[in-house]
Amino acid sequence: MPNLQCKTCRKAYSSNETFFDLTITSGGKAYDEAMPASTEVFRFPLVSFLYERGWRQSFSVFGGFPGPEEEFELIKDYINPVLGGNIVDASCGSGLFSRLFAKSGLFSFVFALDFSETMLQQCNEFIKQEANFPKEKIMLARADISRLPFASGTVDVVHAGAALHCWPSPSAAVAEISRVLRPGGMFVATTYILDGPFSLIPFLGPLRQNIAQISGSHIFLSNGELEDLCKACGLVDFKLRRNGIFVMICARKPN
Repeated sequence: MPNLQCKTCRKAYSSNETFFDLTITSGGKAYDEAMPASTEVFRFPLVSFLYERGWRQSFSVFGGFPGPEEEFELIKDYINPVLGGNIVDASCGSGLFSRLFAKSGLFSFVFALDFSETMLQQCNEFIKQEANFPKEKIMLARADISRLPFASGTVDVVHAGAALHCWPSPSAAVAEISRVLRPGGMFVATTYILDGPFSLIPFLGPLRQNIAQISGSHIFLSNGELEDLCKACGLVDFKLRRNGIFVMICARKPN
C-alpha cells in the first residue's frame, strides 16, 4: 500500500501490506512510550489471536452482551437515519463488527481503526479467509482514539464495541468523536455499568480512580454518567439500552 500525506500539515504516514499507520509517531523512530495496561494488553499477539476465538464470546456469558449478530441489529435500529454513509469502527479489535459492516452493504465505506497492530493483522487474516469479501469497502488503520485521523465533520457514524471502558480518557475520546462527526452523525457504543448493589460499596468510587490510574480502564457506575459524558462532548438525543451490566448507548451530533 502507498504511504499517505496530510494535505494540511504535510506529515507523511507509513503503511504496510495490512494497514496504514495513522498515529502521531508513524514513520518516526521507535521510542518506548508508556501506555496504559488496558491498551497494551491488546497488542500482545496471543490476546489478539484469542479475541474472536473465545474471549469475545465470554462477554455474552458473564456480561450480558447479546452477541455480535443481535448487537448489529440493535446498532442498525439506532443509526437508521444515517445508513448509507461512512462508518468508523473505533477500537475495532480483530474487526468482528468492521467485517459485518462491510458485508452488510449498508455503508458507503468502513474505516476499521485500532491502536493494536496485532489486532489489525488478525482482522486482515479473517478478511482473507472470507470468499467474496468486499475489500474495496474497508480500510484498516492504526490510530489513537484521542487523535482521530479525520477532518472535522466528515464522519457519518462512529461505533465502539466493548471499548469505551478501555480508553485511557473516555472524555477526550468522545470529544474527539464529536469533532469528526458531521452534523446529524451518530455515535453508538457498548460498555459495562457497575451500579445497583455495586454502587453501595463505600470505597468503590475512590477504588475506580486507582484502577483507572493503574490499568487505564474506566468503571462506569451509572446510566447518568454515560449521558453526562456525551452531553459534555456536545452530543444530544442520548439513548440507552441495558441487559444486566451490558449497556448500548447512542447519541447524535446536533444539526
